[in-house]
Amino acid sequence: MLRTVFMGSDAIALPLLNWLADDAREIVKLVGVYTQPDRAVGRGQKVQPNAIKLWAQARGLPVHQPEKLTPEDLVQLKSYSPDLALIMAYGHILRQDFISVPRLGMLNLHTSLLPKYRGASPIQTAIVSGDRQTGVTLMRIVPALDAGPIADVETVTIDALDTAVEVEAKLANASVPLLARALPKLANSKLEFTEQNAAHATFCRKLEKADGALDFTSPAALLAARINGLFPWPACSVAINGQPVKLGLADTVTEETCQVLRDKLSALPGMILGQDDAGVLVATGQGGLRLRRLQRPGGKMLPASEFLRGFTLATGTKLSSSPCSALVSERPFLKPNG
Repeated sequence: MLRTVFMGSDAIALPLLNWLADDAREIVKLVGVYTQPDRAVGRGQKVQPNAIKLWAQARGLPVHQPEKLTPEDLVQLKSYSPDLALIMAYGHILRQDFISVPRLGMLNLHTSLLPKYRGASPIQTAIVSGDRQTGVTLMRIVPALDAGPIADVETVTIDALDTAVEVEAKLANASVPLLARALPKLANSKLEFTEQNAAHATFCRKLEKADGALDFTSPAALLAARINGLFPWPACSVAINGQPVKLGLADTVTEETCQVLRDKLSALPGMILGQDDAGVLVATGQGGLRLRRLQRPGGKMLPASEFLRGFTLATGTKLSSSPCSALVSERPFLKPNG
């Protein structure tokens, strides 16, 4: 049985943890959990424990929440005599002295098809980039950003109306069969690793509120992907009648439909063309954008038909554009996050 420490700070790891605790008990014994300190969340900024801490406490597991990993934390980790450490969305870059503690090393579950999208926002970046497939990669931790050798991957599809919420849920569930294949091999010294091709590596970064800006001179397909990929945070928004309106879901309309409306209105990018049964139609630099879910300040995210019952949005209204920031690079961003 593998004495295992888990390190993670996001609810995406809960399906994996439930499987480890309930269905993998003949292979794994969880001995400790490391997670981020309690943070202030929500409008009231009340300090609350994260989902991983609550899960561990409910299971009676010891929980450690270092702000930064110190020599004392290294001594604590060694005291568990771990065979293995599993990491998923932890939030710390681990030093070699920590990596060396578990007998079988540290394995990370990274939510992209490495070497694509090394870094802090792989789920959102894959959607924004228009990918139709992503996955979870099981890799060995090394002292470089998501650069370790790969043991296995589990792929998932990104459907046209998937936001980061739906894709994250798919990836959370995909981590279970991935580990179910890998852990028995690891326990029997049969798990093989393949080095990543660094020449194909791309990098993503920690998201910021400003990433929600939209440039309506861009093609509609790119704008829809950005709106969906950045929901629920940081979320794209536009100013309408002086109010910031958050956008929760979008897709494209046929060029034929868009062109008829364009010709009728002599529309420029960003102009409201009207609406159909599914949403608000907006002119872009190429094709038509359909805004399917919207939210006004203080309100709920609503389907467009419900949103428009209490919010006037006249045909011909021009939405302002702002440059869209790049989310992916061929080199690490200046301040990478693990």
